[in-house]
Amino acid sequence: MKLGPLLRFLRRRRIGAIALALLPLVAHAQYRGGRARYMDDLTSQDYTWPVDAAFAEDVFTFARLEHQRGGGSGYGYRPGWQEDYPRADVILSFRVHQITSLNVRPGPNPISFTKEELAKYPFVYFSGVEAMAFAGDEAPVLRNYLLSGGFMMVDNFWGDAAWKNFTEQLKRVFPNLQPVEMGLDHPIFHSVYDFTKKPQIPTAGVYERLGIFYDYGRDYEIMGHDPHFFALFDEKGRMMMVICHNNHFGDGWEHEGEDPDYFHVISEGMAYPMFINIVTYAMTH
Repeated sequence: MKLGPLLRFLRRRRIGAIALALLPLVAHAQYRGGRARYMDDLTSQDYTWPVDAAFAEDVFTFARLEHQRGGGSGYGYRPGWQEDYPRADVILSFRVHQITSLNVRPGPNPISFTKEELAKYPFVYFSGVEAMAFAGDEAPVLRNYLLSGGFMMVDNFWGDAAWKNFTEQLKRVFPNLQPVEMGLDHPIFHSVYDFTKKPQIPTAGVYERLGIFYDYGRDYEIMGHDPHFFALFDEKGRMMMVICHNNHFGDGWEHEGEDPDYFHVISEGMAYPMFINIVTYAMTH
């Protein structure tokens, strides 16, 4: 299985290529202004840019992996993978294009759960997994992808029941591997931006109404309200997956323009910096 030239390209350039041209978020990723701005046209000039044909295969693509419901207990009428889609994907791609030296493909870029689609992207985003269940041959397809050099970021699930469902599904992919919780001393929290505490990205509406960082109405008896960052490693110690439990990064990107406090504290302060840390770490290790 080949993940294409992007993986080799990013690993060859190493962290310096991303960090050296990284622009200060506080100066450049500015609040874009209110509900009207939030509802603007995602196809506008602000969110699209040309990709040089000569580097069509050497661009970072935020690929959102589709999945099906079927396990655990979820909320909403849409499949979990569609939560925050497509706005989060479009705005995140714009911000990474804006504040890093990476060549970035404009979003959104949803991909189907097939060997052929996964092979095109070294980094995939897997979100809304609290009611997710692998179908057909998806579990072995994902195992092959990850063991072949792919990387997955898991996001947007809260509480004990969601954790139980996800880890049960993960056992279908790797029966003998266990997620390992990362402490704040792990390099992923310091690869570009230096975090002094683990970030927690709250659902926008909950934070704006109640000022809390966790989703209310969930079962937190075992895992607690705190954010958890787990890693799944292969036999050689390479991180294949980062699991962001009790977090909702998608909202940090999607809703950046609705409320200035949410933007400065959550989007600018944590959601974009931690994502850049994750991508940088994944593509340089």
